[in-house]
Amino acid sequence: MDRFAKLVKVVRERGGNGPGGGRPWCLPPADRVLLVAVYYRTNLTMRQLAPLFGVSSATV
Repeated sequence: MDRFAKLVKVVRERGGNGPGGGRPWCLPPADRVLLVAVYYRTNLTMRQLAPLFGVSSATV
């Protein structure tokens, strides 16, 4: 959990919340980091990941 928290902190510090304008993100930064980690770790498709996070495949 500590490593995950550090990773989320680094993503936030490096602009993980986006440039500011435009549409807001559907998922909070921690969920986005987790989604990417699950994607790389399991090699699931975006259609398979979408229901796990309660979003559409386009959002993934």
